[in-house]
Amino acid sequence: MSRKKALITGISGQDGSYLAELLLEKGYEVHGIVRRQSSTYRPRLDAVQSRKDLPLENLHLHYGDLADGGGLVRLVAKVQPDEVFNLAAQSHVRVSFDTPEYTTDVTATGCIRLLEAIRDVGIRPRFYQASSSEMFGKVLEVPQTETTPFYPRSPYACAKVFAYWAVVNYRESYGLHASNGILFNHESPRRGETFVTRKITIAAARIKLGLQKKLALGNLGSKRDWGYAKEYVEAMWLMLQQPEGDDYVVATHETHTIAECLDVAFGALGLDWHDHVEVDSRFFRPAEVDLLIGDYSKAKKKLGWEPKTRFKALIELMVDADVRLIKDQQGGNPILSY
Repeated sequence: MSRKKALITGISGQDGSYLAELLLEKGYEVHGIVRRQSSTYRPRLDAVQSRKDLPLENLHLHYGDLADGGGLVRLVAKVQPDEVFNLAAQSHVRVSFDTPEYTTDVTATGCIRLLEAIRDVGIRPRFYQASSSEMFGKVLEVPQTETTPFYPRSPYACAKVFAYWAVVNYRESYGLHASNGILFNHESPRRGETFVTRKITIAAARIKLGLQKKLALGNLGSKRDWGYAKEYVEAMWLMLQQPEGDDYVVATHETHTIAECLDVAFGALGLDWHDHVEVDSRFFRPAEVDLLIGDYSKAKKKLGWEPKTRFKALIELMVDADVRLIKDQQGGNPILSY
């Protein structure tokens, strides 16, 4: 039997790198799209490619961009994937207020370009779209489920709503096996350093090691549903193994404030965050999202998926990894995302 082929956009990101590992472990031939940059330094992919236990000969990277429709057509035709995971986006919510046009072009129109590339080539892969809990925004019910109305509060969230409905439309119009994973906040040691959880854990580690004194943050009262990215990519894969495409909330059904995240992160290192954290208005969003908490009952029932790593263990895992990462940097060892 021939090896399954998967195409991942955003493979160099947190989710993409974990998904690539999972698919390689399952025997897939994995193709990933990366953007051409002046530097080829990709720490998350380096972490994957450093694993001696994976069949790395089955991992293939291709230059491309969701802003380039013609390039996507050529790549889809070349790879002929059985499964497509669209994870790429301008995914930083605060930055989307500064770059709304670019965010919309990549996050919303980019999804359409990829769907059209599949249609133009004439293949029938299974399609996964990385949707986001940010689409719920100013939440209209608690907890949020697959039927909760959207109320986006940022250009990023608006773009994700567009992409979500595009996937539903292509599923219903063209019979495409297409699924939306409405993922709530998911973190890991591979999370970008500008995202609040990683910003907190790496600052706590640096402060403990005497390399930093203060940390500036925005709204400490925001409540989020935080899970472990490594577990969430398994839910993505499971969606494409179902008989039909569908939409699923992936979450922990727990909510915690940023202040609670500070309690756990600094507390794990014997520090009091009140001595080091300053609130800075520059980090507040023009329109805040105050509360997100997801009900993953459908994913549990239909996919057999549920979260295993809970909030406290997740933050402590990230703090430990950041302490080791900084010590590696100081010791001149290769810098990898754990």
